[in-house]
Amino acid sequence: MTTDTDAPRDRHLCETCTEAYPTARLLVLHRGARHPDALDATEIEAYREAYYEEERELKSFRIRALGVLVLLYFGFLMLFIMYAS
Repeated sequence: MTTDTDAPRDRHLCETCTEAYPTARLLVLHRGARHPDALDATEIEAYREAYYEEERELKSFRIRALGVLVLLYFGFLMLFIMYAS
């Protein structure tokens, strides 16, 4: 059984659907994606900024993940060449 004291105090609620999000950024992304007609000009700008920031972070992650996969591939290839002969 949960009470109000169990819920996090820093949650951010969507005014339209009353879903809770742990950060304001996630709330902005949710409102922009799910309730775009209910946004005013400042909320639209905040959504765009959060969206572009999310895109930059995803691009950076993808590049780093690709680098790790390439290093693993060539590392295992070198180990195979050294120990398989």
